[in-house]
Amino acid sequence: MKAYWNITKSTIPVTLSVIFLFINNQENVFAAPPRPHLCRPEQRDALVKLKNELEVFISPFGYNCYVNGTILTPHPKTVSWEINNDGCTWEGITCNPDLHSLTALDLSSNDFNGQIMSSLGNLSLLTSLDLSYNRFSGQIPSSIGNLSHLTSLDLSDNQLSGQLPSWIGNLSHLTQLDLSSNNFSGQIPSTIGKLSHPTFLVLSSNQFVGQIPSSFGNLNRLLSLVLDSNMLTGNFPIALLNMTILYLLDLSGNHNKLKGQVPGWLWTLPYLRHVDLSNNNLINFERSPRSGPSLMMAALLVSNNNFTGNIPSFICDLPSLRTLDLSNNNFDGVIPSCMANLRRTLTDLNLGQNRLHGGLPEYIFKYLRSFDVGHNQLTGKLPRALIHSTYLEVLNFLYYALTYSTDRYYFKLPSLSCKSSTYRITTSTELCRQTTFVKWSAMSSLSTNEDKLNRKYMGDVYSYDSLVLMDKGVVMELVRILKIYTALDFSRNKLEGKIPRSIGLLKELHVLNLSNNAFTGHIPSSMGNLRALESLDVSQNQLSGEIPQELGSLSYLAYMNFSHNQLAGLVPGGTQFRRQNCSSFEGNKGLFGPSLDEDCRDNIHTPASHKQYETTEESDEEVLSWIAAVIGAVPGVILGLTIGYILVSYRPEWFVNPCVRKKHKHRRRSNATH
Repeated sequence: MKAYWNITKSTIPVTLSVIFLFINNQENVFAAPPRPHLCRPEQRDALVKLKNELEVFISPFGYNCYVNGTILTPHPKTVSWEINNDGCTWEGITCNPDLHSLTALDLSSNDFNGQIMSSLGNLSLLTSLDLSYNRFSGQIPSSIGNLSHLTSLDLSDNQLSGQLPSWIGNLSHLTQLDLSSNNFSGQIPSTIGKLSHPTFLVLSSNQFVGQIPSSFGNLNRLLSLVLDSNMLTGNFPIALLNMTILYLLDLSGNHNKLKGQVPGWLWTLPYLRHVDLSNNNLINFERSPRSGPSLMMAALLVSNNNFTGNIPSFICDLPSLRTLDLSNNNFDGVIPSCMANLRRTLTDLNLGQNRLHGGLPEYIFKYLRSFDVGHNQLTGKLPRALIHSTYLEVLNFLYYALTYSTDRYYFKLPSLSCKSSTYRITTSTELCRQTTFVKWSAMSSLSTNEDKLNRKYMGDVYSYDSLVLMDKGVVMELVRILKIYTALDFSRNKLEGKIPRSIGLLKELHVLNLSNNAFTGHIPSSMGNLRALESLDVSQNQLSGEIPQELGSLSYLAYMNFSHNQLAGLVPGGTQFRRQNCSSFEGNKGLFGPSLDEDCRDNIHTPASHKQYETTEESDEEVLSWIAAVIGAVPGVILGLTIGYILVSYRPEWFVNPCVRKKHKHRRRSNATH
């Protein structure tokens, strides 16, 4: 048995070796051959040539692109393009494994400059080309017209110029074309109408002129048409009538000059959801040929046109409408009562700068986030529904001529959920209670340094609301409001009573304008807590007392106006007060102090109490001068007496007998002769 075990033991290593060699040979036999490159050699060579032609823009000032507080340095995607690797594994490259061919090239956001390389035309099987967000200039090379398989072409946000080539219409498979934010000029080529499959066409922010081509009527599969910010002219394009599945239409822009009526058939497009016709010369809405417009319409923007007459009633029949902007037109009449139909859907309503009259309805405020009826001829009292406006962020009642107010809760602003930035409010009653601003939490929490560092410099930092307010003495329009910008403008109203002490809780406030009202009492010292305040205007009121000394510590306060009140007393010190013009303090009972310039002191009335103060101040200065003189003389007298005592003590004969001094003098001369 032992001998058997010894034999078995000796054969185990041999057996294991044989098994190992067998397995190793089997692996070699069944191993798959090396995977071939998916990218064809001619395509790879074309990409390498393309890489050698690309130029990267190097800023002499360094890169300052920030995302979420992080500095981004452009990283060209071509860094990974090595000749020994499969081209389909390179960054920005997509291939079709079945066809072994390159299908998509994405070189967006790389800061490439120079002209677009003509060698791109060698990538004949390309279906998607994205060169957006670079610095390419010049014209589109004609070789791009060879890419007959393209379905998506994005050259947006570059510096391309010249006329759009007519061969663009030969790219018959295009479904998405984006040439926005360049410098293209001339007319839009009619050959674009030859594209049989486009769904997204974006030509905005260029310099296209002339009319929209009638050939656009062939684009019946279009979902999105964006032509804003050009210099297009002519009547409203009838070609849009055939775009039966159109979802988004944007013909806005400061330079577009489309004129005439908005045709009624536009509202018959069943899937139309977003329409922006602002900044044109449109004059009227044509009646819809059928009873009801699009049930999907969510946004209608027609500001800065020449619309006249009443607000069209078809707006009341848009059950999905969320945003309505009719501002900066010539609409007159009253706000239609049928807008009650929108009380559960409307979130943004801008009727400002028209000729509307009458009062505000009670029912349209339930879910509003932004509400602007400023610069109209509206009268009456504020709706009680404002009490329940918990979503309201931007409110503008500028030049709303309120005639009466029987209930201060019409203006119970603490009920508002002040989620962000700017308020422009007009009313005709007291500013409620001293606790008015207690619940305005968004303006009350002062940001820490960490919060400021974490603020995004890119992304959703703006509110898409426009607002006109007074800032640092200048009327300004905020076309887009920075969300961290907080302002309160209550000017030119009939507000009365005292300024609430709780206003000092709004530590995020940058602009405060309470001018041209009927406020009485003192300026609350709590305003000294408004550490972010840059502009303060309380002029043209009936305020009395002194300007709070606490305001002198507001280091950001660059503009202030206390004129035409009944203020008196010492003007706070501080650099900010010394820099103000005399007009900021004029028309008061008597303001004085070293912060006022000499010219201001001459122009501002000085009351008897101030003169008495100056006399007392001069007397005090004289007393201080005598005290200083005495303080300076006493040490001198003491020092003199001390020196005299020392001399008298040690050489008394020097002072008593003058002959002694002569004798000593004679001895010194005798010694000198010997």
